Amino acid sequence: MQANSVVGRIFVGRQSQSKNLTREREPYSIFTRTDCVASGWYWLMPSKSLKRNKVIPANIVGHELAVFRKESGEVAALHAYCPHMGAHLAEGKVDGEQLRCFFHNWCYDDKGVCTDIPCVKGKAPKAVTTKSWTVRESHGLIWIWLGDDNPAEDIPIHPELKGAAYDYSVGNFFIKNCHPNVVMVNAIDEQHFHTVHNLPGDVLNMEPRRITSNHIEFKNTGTIPNTNAFTTTIGKLYKEALTYNLDYWYGSTGTVTLGPDFLHLYLMFALRLSAGGKTEGYAVAFAKKPTNMLQVILNPFVLLITKLAGLYFAKGDTRIFNSIKFDFKTPIAADHSVLAFIQHLEKQKQFYCAADAS
Repeated sequence: MQANSVVGRIFVGRQSQSKNLTREREPYSIFTRTDCVASGWYWLMPSKSLKRNKVIPANIVGHELAVFRKESGEVAALHAYCPHMGAHLAEGKVDGEQLRCFFHNWCYDDKGVCTDIPCVKGKAPKAVTTKSWTVRESHGLIWIWLGDDNPAEDIPIHPELKGAAYDYSVGNFFIKNCHPNVVMVNAIDEQHFHTVHNLPGDVLNMEPRRITSNHIEFKNTGTIPNTNAFTTTIGKLYKEALTYNLDYWYGSTGTVTLGPDFLHLYLMFALRLSAGGKTEGYAVAFAKKPTNMLQVILNPFVLLITKLAGLYFAKGDTRIFNSIKFDFKTPIAADHSVLAFIQHLEKQKQFYCAADAS
């Protein structure tokens, strides 16, 4: 489906209903597809899993890699198979700042250029190269850029933390039995907060806003809902704004900013498409760097509370993720946030998987 596809044409405003909700739609360009993803940054592995002077195999949307940490500590990634005879480079060894194949000891730098062939005198032929991938490290994860062009932006981070110092804590690895795009839209599905999480139907009022071609924001500011005696009491004590903002990049990485104005909790869900059209991911909790001794003491608790907040919502939605066969046939006005997500994602650049992940 092109950017001006049926999804865009059936977009439903808050004040109106779609007249032909069950009309046949065209195939999506990116949304929920298993043969391509949006071009962008995706988590590859936790930083702690790759030690200095080590190389390990990796796979991202069907592309096989040899990922190594140089003697300097920097990370590099090359196409997995040596262009000589196809030996797997992850069976080789790190040689200073380069990677040496175990089969015939050919050596490659981080750009994929062969720098040494032991049986050849002088420099290696310039024509001998293999594909290299752009990788960076941030908040406890190694990220890889999936795209034909150079990275146009930094690795995603909460807007409120951009340029600031922060602590972070990487959570456990998880798998969801559905597409990453489906996991992402769940957090902006206003209806399900009432039906699944028992929050008042009007507690969310998502306002989508395009930040860049790859970044969309869903902003929501309200008050503490009166769902039970506890929240009613808290609501009487605290009557100021309660923030629930979400920011999405590439349809697969999302940040949540949650809490009262005096304490925002910051959570990131870094997801990627895996075999079978499933989701693999990590949740990362953030907290601003402490500026005094009290904050030094409290920061570990803030990170813990942030993780628990993420677990609360993830646990309530496990039944959905494990059983859903997503097929968005009948959008209504209440789905405006989900439709905005799809519309934004459909306009992004495609990056094709090495093999269909279905």
